[in-house]
Amino acid sequence: MAAFERADHASTTDAPGIHPSGPLPVHGAPVGRRIRVPLGETGFSVFPLILGGAEFGWHVDLASAHAILDRYVERGGNALHTSDSYAAGRSEHAIGRWMAARRNRDDIVLTVKVGRGADNPGLGSVNLIRAVEASLTRLGTDRIDVLSLDGTSDRTTILEDTLATAEWLVESGKVRAVGAAGYRAAQLVEARILSAAGYPRVTVLDVPYNVLRRDEFDGDLRLVAGAQGIAVTPSQALEHGYLSGVHRARDRVGGSVRGRQLAASMNRRGARTLRALDRIAGELAVPPAAVAIAWLLAQRVVVAPVVNAYAVAHVEELVQGVGVHLSRAHLAEIARATD
Repeated sequence: MAAFERADHASTTDAPGIHPSGPLPVHGAPVGRRIRVPLGETGFSVFPLILGGAEFGWHVDLASAHAILDRYVERGGNALHTSDSYAAGRSEHAIGRWMAARRNRDDIVLTVKVGRGADNPGLGSVNLIRAVEASLTRLGTDRIDVLSLDGTSDRTTILEDTLATAEWLVESGKVRAVGAAGYRAAQLVEARILSAAGYPRVTVLDVPYNVLRRDEFDGDLRLVAGAQGIAVTPSQALEHGYLSGVHRARDRVGGSVRGRQLAASMNRRGARTLRALDRIAGELAVPPAAVAIAWLLAQRVVVAPVVNAYAVAHVEELVQGVGVHLSRAHLAEIARATD
């Protein structure tokens, strides 16, 4: 049921256009607004599902992006993720326009990934500062809550130099906390050692991770993140959309980049996994995508997956995963299917 409030206390039968037998309006804040988890050591509390803006300005136009953002907030969401490289900055522009129109910047926890922007690539001091300034301008805000440093974009800049620049950004108030994307376990250990010398701690880790894609995270990276209390916010939670269960046949996904990404999962292991998700989804009366999200949230180190939505209906499916509890039997069934 959509959540909305009426301007007066008149009965529904007195309001024009509302049928007496129609659904009653819901008063007060959505239930989801009471669901918050600490985002590691950042000091922020977030809804355990972060809405990504990777498709905004690319496959999703401005009006549709704002509708998706509105529905996410209506369902209790308060955390957004974007990057200066998403649609050449148009994703940030769309989110900035939305926050300005809704006047809700203080209600949003904003994570921005930098390093791959075409105008300011890498994590060198000059480009890092320029990238942050450009993102702030497009977003129409004076600060980034969590600045995510894309370690895959720059293998030459010394980590200490990057963190020294991040320290200045934090001290200037432009950034509140520092996260990382694509960092190796050894880099996280080095970053923690440097934090003892006064550099900012890496408190959030963005890593591609889902029920089908575990090799990049399981192992040393997971152990280090857990030992350091780093909040893990997995990207690719649905493996490019495959785990939603919508795409199942190779001849229907086409030859685009996304089509090839989907086709890569269309093998025996992928089919077994979808069958397991389908069965559990049927038992719990939720979409398969919600089960995939619930699996991630069942992993101890995971705080909030990052999900990208193409339509309002996707938001409705995905947020259901926050309320799904998978039993040990469910988790074992999924583990057997993905082995």
